[in-house]
Amino acid sequence: MNIIERVLLTLWIGSMWAIGYLAVPVLFHSLDDRILAGMLAGKMFSILNFMGLLCGLLLLLGLFYQQGRAALSGWRSWLLLAMLLFICVAEFILQPQMAALKQLGLSGDSLQQFRWLHGISSSLFLVNSLAGLLLIIRGLHK
Repeated sequence: MNIIERVLLTLWIGSMWAIGYLAVPVLFHSLDDRILAGMLAGKMFSILNFMGLLCGLLLLLGLFYQQGRAALSGWRSWLLLAMLLFICVAEFILQPQMAALKQLGLSGDSLQQFRWLHGISSSLFLVNSLAGLLLIIRGLHK
């Protein structure tokens, strides 16, 4: 793995762990206003998602540049593609639905639907953070 790939992977996965497992819990623990904490967390996750898309695409392009079509036979390329797909689902499908539910007001059915969507989003984030850890441990190349 070259230095640029190491920096991209460290930036992306390190940010995921720092924001998702440190900053956001601190927000909800420290702020009395859970709506404000949720809004700030949502902004941080959105920035993280776009950074992840950029880093992931650059890493994937690097694999294809170095390995050509052979990159398609490696699990790392498929893992990166899955991670990018999960980011897209969270940012462009789940997040807009959750925002729309918040605008309607969270009570009754809308609250249950919000919790369900949030649970899916959280699960995708957990899977991505563990997949990123696997990439760090095993490296991008064989």
